[in-house]
Amino acid sequence: MRVTQSGMDLNLLTALDALLEECSVSGAAQRMHLSEPAMSRTLGRIRKALGDPVLVRAGRSMVPTPHALAIRAEVRTIVERARTLFTAAGDVNLGTLSRTFTVWSHDAFAAAWGAQLFARAAREAPGVRLKFLAESHVDTPALREGVADLEVGVIDTTSPEVLTEHLFEDRMVACVRAGHPLLRGRCTPERFAAAEHLIVSRRGKMHGPVDAALAELGLERRVVGAAPTFPSSLFILGSSDLVGLVAGQITSMVEGMGLRTFEVPLELPALPMGLAWHPRNDADLGHAWLRQCVRDVLMETLG
Repeated sequence: MRVTQSGMDLNLLTALDALLEECSVSGAAQRMHLSEPAMSRTLGRIRKALGDPVLVRAGRSMVPTPHALAIRAEVRTIVERARTLFTAAGDVNLGTLSRTFTVWSHDAFAAAWGAQLFARAAREAPGVRLKFLAESHVDTPALREGVADLEVGVIDTTSPEVLTEHLFEDRMVACVRAGHPLLRGRCTPERFAAAEHLIVSRRGKMHGPVDAALAELGLERRVVGAAPTFPSSLFILGSSDLVGLVAGQITSMVEGMGLRTFEVPLELPALPMGLAWHPRNDADLGHAWLRQCVRDVLMETLG
């Protein structure tokens, strides 16, 4: 990070971290309990120290400069390490904790467990804000770069710079509208393959493990399309004869919306559900609380 000859007030790093996360002077001001004019003056000091605008106007919003994007992960790392240094000696005070945690996951996680997490945060740490970041159509090192604090879902990374924790094995079940023809009688692989299918894919993929399992039986299904998000797929399934797939642990939520689920008549690979986070957050007591919250709401579904 470049600094002027006069040096940089290290307290500005926390403000810089907030500005880069919020991409908004008003949002950063609210997060740091400052007035907007005070945060604007702080941004001015940061710009002078770095010799870079940091945030520039783009329409009605502000976006980071290339230099700001390049240093964002480093800034986040320094801030998190400093926070760990000053809290490691004692217990975190959840009542006064003021943090924004970003959870990176499939949008089905937010749909199924988001309300429980918000309720727990309100009870235990009212100063904490939760941001759910959807999986992108491109792979990004979100944990390493500080874009996300915690990844939840099927963790398939083998990166040595990421810590992981396995929670349980889930499975995929079929999801259709109430009264769907496949709900009458036994659903064989042949009947399942003969139906028209909808895939949920952030990349727009039109195939998956189901197709591999059907191919082993000499069968092929017809995938008529892909939905970009889990909620959008449920609306489509509820108003059509298409067949979709959902994780078994959210069956009760899906059926509460009027849809129906049934076992897929195929041998499909299990879904290893777990958590992942960057080592810089491992000893952070606030982050440990977040991990425990997510762990608890997920494990409660197992009974």
